[in-house]
Formats: sequence, C-alpha cells, structure tokens
Amino acid sequence: MTTIKYPKRIALAQTPTPLEFMPRLTEYFGGPKIYFKRDDLTGSTLSGNKVRKIEFSLAEALARKADVIITVGGIQSNHCRATALACARLGLGCHLILRGAGEGPPDGNLLLDYLAGASFSFFPREVYSTQRPKIVADLTEQYARQGKKAYYIPVGASNAVGSWGYVRAYSEIMSQAEKSGLKINHIVTATGSGGTNAGLIVGRALHGHKKPEVWGVNVCDDEETFIKDISVVLEEMKSKYGLRWKDSAAPIHTLDGYVGEGYAIPYPEVMDLIAWCGRNEGQIFDPVYTGKALYGLGQEIRKGRFTKRDTVVFIHTGGIYGLFPQRAEFRFPEGKGK
Repeated sequence: MTTIKYPKRIALAQTPTPLEFMPRLTEYFGGPKIYFKRDDLTGSTLSGNKVRKIEFSLAEALARKADVIITVGGIQSNHCRATALACARLGLGCHLILRGAGEGPPDGNLLLDYLAGASFSFFPREVYSTQRPKIVADLTEQYARQGKKAYYIPVGASNAVGSWGYVRAYSEIMSQAEKSGLKINHIVTATGSGGTNAGLIVGRALHGHKKPEVWGVNVCDDEETFIKDISVVLEEMKSKYGLRWKDSAAPIHTLDGYVGEGYAIPYPEVMDLIAWCGRNEGQIFDPVYTGKALYGLGQEIRKGRFTKRDTVVFIHTGGIYGLFPQRAEFRFPEGKGK
C-alpha cells in the first residue's frame, strides 16, 4: 500500500469499520456484488461518516488553541450532532448555527445536540443561506469578546482538513480488500456537502489507482453544483498540503436524479427500500442520505451502469437518528408502525 502523510488527527471513531457482503440486496438489485462499508459503526453516539472528518478538524482546532467550535447545518444535521458530542467528549464548547426553527420537543439529532450541551442559533432558511458568513463572523467576534477563541467547521466538515477523513477511509477499504482478495470496481457514497466524496477521490489519486471508480449520489442540488464544490475542495487540499496528482487521476462522477423534491424530503420508493433493507438485511438507512443514495445505486444497476461482473462498495454513512422525525413517511401494512 502507498504511504500517505496525514495531518494530525484525534482518534474518536472506532475504526477500521467492517466491510460486509449483502447477499439478499445483491440478488434484489439483480446486479453486481454489493458490499457495505459499515461506517454506521464508527461508534454509538458518534456513529456515521462525519466523525472521520471531524477527527482531523478538531485536531487542527486544538492545535490552534480553540475554546469553542462553531459549525452549521440543518435541524437534523448528522454533522452537527457528531460535532456536538465530540466537543463534549473533548471538553470544548460547541455552538450550532441551524437552518430552521427549533420549536417543540427536540427529536432525532437535535435531541442529541441538546443532550451534548451545545449552544444554538436558529435561522430561517433564507437568512441561513444568504447571511451565513456574517452570522459566523459575528458569533466568532462575540466569543472573542468573552476571551474565547472560536474555530469554524463548515457544513459537513467538507473542506481541505475534514476531507482527510475519507482519504484515510479509502486506504482502509483498499487494505481490507487486499487482505480478503476482493477486487473492487466501484465505490458509491451519498453526497450532501462533498467532503466524503472528495476524500475518496483524493485517496484514489494518491494511491495511483485506476480502479475502483468513485461515485457520489447527490442528495441535494445537482451534478454541476457538486462538480464545482468538490473541485474547490480538491484544489484546497493541493494548496494547503502540497499534494500533487493529474486531473485525469481525480475524476468527479455524480449519479444525479435521485434528490426528489429536495434535501431531506423523502419519497415513497426510498422509504420502501429502507423498510426492505431492515427486513431482509438487518440494515437501517436514513431518508436524507443513505436511503436516497442506495435507491440511486439500485436504479443505476437496473439501467446497466453496473454489471453482474462488478463488485460495488457502498459507504453506509449512518444517519439513523434522522430517521425518527420522518417516521410518518413509512407505508407499513395496516396496523403496523402505528
């Protein structure tokens, strides 16, 4: 395996996570052999892909003598929940800037944010989208006046430092494949802010591999947006860490068309697939990220993009806590799930 020099990291996740074959899902999709990279098992309260990224982000924050972490996301942000819990574990303050209204009893990820002792600022979608840089700057200044140094982590920790989490995960996957004699043709992941996808692409480029191909199923926006956003992260990593690779070694592949009506808005086919996986594989997905990404993978298999000769690793990025606020969207048989 190629030796890669990583930035400093704080070990928070339980890794390596398993690489597991899914026989019934393979048969159900009628295509390639499907393995899950079980990043839903990175740790109980810190479960999911986000913790891999914040291991590097928080190491940088502590190196800069930060007292409080500021980060942003939706009301049910997996990233915000993982960050809040990691901060509690490390004795750091955590301030979450959330898109939406924090009304009523907290549920899902938001409940865990409260239990972790985070501080909150809630903003309507339009204000959050258009004024976020100013909101972050004002909050950073407020903490400075209190004698506290704030460190900002962007959405999903999807920047140069955070994306190292999935450079490391790529190396982990390929090491597991080598030890088990597994030839992987494709890696597929949900893409919401681009950092997981970017890290996998960089990992592949640094290893000099032509295979596997890395694919992102976007759960918001469109293909053009993610080509732009991921390209920005790739260039940041080159600039900040002195990395080098040819553009041809880091293609950005997006499986577009599975967003539905918008981010975090589920649709029946996704909810039905989530329920099927629970019954038949004992695997639980969320309707925001993994459910839509797995549905997209299934549709692309049926369109012939992936063949029966292929082996596909699907990154199970967790997100189970975001499932509970969407419980009403399931179509259970009469009398079930009431």
